[in-house]
Formats: sequence, structure tokens, C-alpha cells
Amino acid sequence: MYLTQEKKDEIFSQFGKDKNDTGSAEGQIALFTHRINHLTGHLKKNRKDFNTERSLVKLVGKRRALLDYLTKKDINRYRAIVKELGLRK
Repeated sequence: MYLTQEKKDEIFSQFGKDKNDTGSAEGQIALFTHRINHLTGHLKKNRKDFNTERSLVKLVGKRRALLDYLTKKDINRYRAIVKELGLRK
């Protein structure tokens, strides 16, 4: 499995307040980004895997919704997470 509990704890401790802070927008965005990167790599090898493609599109939409929420709530937190994850080129 590509996403172990240790990896999740590492993501949430880096982007949240601590490893148990799984509900923060930053932690969720970081987790979605990790999963999106993994699925993108999978789809480069398996171009006809349409179920994974659908899952990828749904994840991107969820991440977009969280980023929109963060933009409305606190623009400085939004800018920090985008810069740290390198989402905007």
C-alpha cells in the first residue's frame, strides 16, 4: 500500500498542528495532493484505467473546494499552503 499510517501521520504533523489534527484544511489539502500525485503516476503507466481517472477528477475537485474555502476564510493560510505544496506554477 502506498499510503501507510506513518506517512499519514507525517503529512498531518507537517501541515497540521500535530499528527492527530486530521481535520484541518491544510492537512486535508496536503493528503489530497499526495494521493493526486500517486494517481497521476499510476495513470501515466495505465492510460485506460478509467475508474482511477474518475477518482482522480473527484479528488482534484475536493482539493479545489478546500482551497476555495481557505481562500474565503484566511487568504494568508491559502497562500502559505499553495507555496509549500507548489500547487501554482
